[in-house]
Amino acid sequence: MNLEAILQQVAAGQLSPVQAQEQLKQDGYRDLGFARIDTDRPRRRAFPEVIYCPNKTPAQVAAIVGTLKQAGQSVLATRADAATFAAVHAEHPDTIYHERARCITLADIADRPRIGKVAVVSAGTADIPVAEEAALTAEWAGAKVSRVFDCGVAGIHRLMPHLEMLRSAHAVVCVAGMEGALPSVLGGLIDRPLIAVPTSVGYGMNLGGIAALLAMLNSCAAGVTVVNIDNGFGAGIAAAIINRTIEESRTP
Repeated sequence: MNLEAILQQVAAGQLSPVQAQEQLKQDGYRDLGFARIDTDRPRRRAFPEVIYCPNKTPAQVAAIVGTLKQAGQSVLATRADAATFAAVHAEHPDTIYHERARCITLADIADRPRIGKVAVVSAGTADIPVAEEAALTAEWAGAKVSRVFDCGVAGIHRLMPHLEMLRSAHAVVCVAGMEGALPSVLGGLIDRPLIAVPTSVGYGMNLGGIAALLAMLNSCAAGVTVVNIDNGFGAGIAAAIINRTIEESRTP
């Protein structure tokens, strides 16, 4: 639970002392019946619980958003469609929909301070939804993010002008479908932590991203870390944690 946020709400008159006391008694989670929201996660992990929208009803997503807001926590809901956002926005007008990333956040995301530098690279335009999920997630988790899209191995010269920027990042997320070759190429050009994300983009025996996943797992570039197929969220969180760790190590 976010004790500082609760105290601020009491000071602002948004919560009574009795309501604050009830929140503090709930042992770090809120029981909604269909979900137990982990409000203690920011203390343990430095960022709140994230809502995965598929297989939840729009009403359930809206209720979880409200619970996180009441706990004074930021909101990230992934893989949200337009219908889910419409239901959430009707109850919480301060939410916004990031169409390319398929995510919902609170409107204050643009005003939050960000640190360090994470870079997100996509091989093709078709990989952008997963790349945007990674980029938005890293931004939500507190990182400054630079994006470089559509620079895959079919025209690798498109990547070269961005190498100096990529070499200055604390962590790089590389998103690719088809044969999944870009992380191996990039891994041979930079000395940054590199998180590879295979996507389900591709023809025929791409096998829904398995071909790209296996190529990345078998990369000859040392130090390439691989997340699951289409898992832009996981890559974005990992990059943000690396970024924060480096920035904190520089703090006297």
